[in-house]
Amino acid sequence: MHGCCCVQGALATPCPTIGLLRRFSANRSQRFEVLALENIAYHATILIANELPTASQTCHAILQEVFGYAQFRGPQQAIVEHVVHGGDALVLMPTGGGKSLCYQIPAIARQRAGHGVTLVISPLIALMHDQVGALHEAGVSAAFLNSTLSSEEAYQVEQRMLRGDITLLYAAPERVTNPRFLALLDALYDRHQLSLFAIDEAHCVSQWGHDFRPEYRALTVLHERFAGVPRMALTATADALTQDDILERLQLQEARAFVSSFDRPNIRYTIVEKREAVQQLLRFIEREHEGDAGIVYCQSRKRVEDVAQTLVDAGINALPYHAGLDNKVRQDHQNRFLREEGVVMVATIAFGMGIDKPDVRFVAHLDMPKNIEGYYQETGRAGRDGLPAYAWMAYGLQDVVNQRRMIDESPAGEEFKQGLRGKLDALLGLAEATDCRRVRLLAYFGEEYGSAPPADGPPQGGDDPLGGQRGHAVPSVGARYQCRNCDNCLNPPEVWDGTDAARKLLSTIYRIQQSSGMSFGAGHVMDIVRGKTTEKVTQHGHTSLSTFGIGADFSEIQLRGVLRQLIALGAVAVDAQAFNTLQLTEQSRAVLRGEVQVQLRESVSTPVSRKSKRPGAGSAAVKAPIALDGEGLVRYAALKAWRAEVAREHNLPAYVIFHDATLAAIAKRAPQTLDDLQGISGIGAKKLEAYAQEVLRVVNA
Repeated sequence: MHGCCCVQGALATPCPTIGLLRRFSANRSQRFEVLALENIAYHATILIANELPTASQTCHAILQEVFGYAQFRGPQQAIVEHVVHGGDALVLMPTGGGKSLCYQIPAIARQRAGHGVTLVISPLIALMHDQVGALHEAGVSAAFLNSTLSSEEAYQVEQRMLRGDITLLYAAPERVTNPRFLALLDALYDRHQLSLFAIDEAHCVSQWGHDFRPEYRALTVLHERFAGVPRMALTATADALTQDDILERLQLQEARAFVSSFDRPNIRYTIVEKREAVQQLLRFIEREHEGDAGIVYCQSRKRVEDVAQTLVDAGINALPYHAGLDNKVRQDHQNRFLREEGVVMVATIAFGMGIDKPDVRFVAHLDMPKNIEGYYQETGRAGRDGLPAYAWMAYGLQDVVNQRRMIDESPAGEEFKQGLRGKLDALLGLAEATDCRRVRLLAYFGEEYGSAPPADGPPQGGDDPLGGQRGHAVPSVGARYQCRNCDNCLNPPEVWDGTDAARKLLSTIYRIQQSSGMSFGAGHVMDIVRGKTTEKVTQHGHTSLSTFGIGADFSEIQLRGVLRQLIALGAVAVDAQAFNTLQLTEQSRAVLRGEVQVQLRESVSTPVSRKSKRPGAGSAAVKAPIALDGEGLVRYAALKAWRAEVAREHNLPAYVIFHDATLAAIAKRAPQTLDDLQGISGIGAKKLEAYAQEVLRVVNA
């Protein structure tokens, strides 16, 4: 029997002709029954199919009705429709690009079509809580299973899942691969009530990713055990190696890949030479981001604590976050960051992934990350609402030394270490670049930035030996373009030829080793090159070296810049086992022979004075994401205060109720009736029903 075959796919609905068919066949012979069923079903199918909405119409309806958005962005629609129809997908989309909708809408569509529950695999408890809360606000049945639930609470969630009362269930990979939970999934699978697997933060499956988690490797069981259930792997950061690893490890070789642009045009990238890093940070916050929410990343727990206290002493609402804090303290700080206005979180990389706070206006790095993936992921926490945001990093010689040392001391195999060094080299290239930083960042992920018009004049970068990692070369063609929203584009740096200085430094390292039979650190080498008669230089008789004072015309800042590049090029090695002393390498020969040119940005001494604020800096409560007149700002402030009260009552971050952009749009429109609220982005049917009257009351108070 054919039945209504045209509508029994991904968007199947209960067939209204089934009862008719059964009644029609009740008093007929078996042969006539079959023929009649086929004939009537065929014509009924045509009639129904002509009246049923298409997948595109269904998905658009969910987007508007549930989430309150008029249109999909970028490849969202193609992804959603592909998955709704049961296809596997690999989704690479930048942070803030709308990845969550790419599985939430298919989950709703497929559940309405009778396909059951969608399982979302996420390693992040905070993300589970926030997304489930946001879905509840939108009127979608969702739940999570994690360590915050009691045994009884977890059992109740499992029973709801088995009854079909849940559209999306969030769980960690270690729970999903637990034999007991797999048995529950078996029961759903046997009843054809297992709709979709969405694997978030999929880069965690790859050893080449910036946040490898071994428990992700066990997710191959989903393909092996539940054949036919569509799977999605989603990530914001994956270079070519990581993408290949994701496809192989998750057995998604047949999946359709959707790769969005990695560009975040609203983020301004700035990398400054590290001097007095904390004072530089203070100046940056006070001049550019007073009262704004932000994240400051530091390498060590102690540095996190010290920097947080310094910011607090300067009158900034700052909190520390690292793995060494008590769990309750850490959770409290995270909740305050998500729920309060203008909090600055000072953290290690333990904080960040999965943080969906849309109004983070800046991300600062006081210490250099390990690779570009980490840098991109962390800076991507800023400006998720699409409004202007900043990615600021202070970078110096010690950062290079520390990162090299950590790689060298790693217990990993040499091949893996080489991969890590290659990734670090790409980040060093980004930091040392004199041309557009956005061009280099995108090129790392295989994307050519060409939407902006060519820059005036000749290329600033040209061929650069620091252009990329092994297998991830940054094409020099990118230097022809400017994003006009990074420090190098807005204030092109002066460039000087550091080749002579580089050769003098290398020659000095060689002479020291030849003379003393041992190696020394960067400070001592630079003292000799500059001709400084220190106690240590005198003690070792290094004033008699032929290279003593040969670089007296170079400043210490200039020589530090040269050393950074030499280490980045692999022309100088840092021996972590011998107190970070400097060693020559095979690559040193090319520089000494003049075969490699060392181009450097001119170091400009800048004061670290503070309290020179940006015009109009003030309280975060009166900053609106769009231009508002005086009355509009009053309405906006009142709406934010109302939203804060609602968020506290619901124990949710404020942005889950309404984004700032939605509040600003309401304040600008000044609605008088329910009809006036229709069509404002971010107000779905459930939120309109729940909050419309209160919003009108606040606006018209």
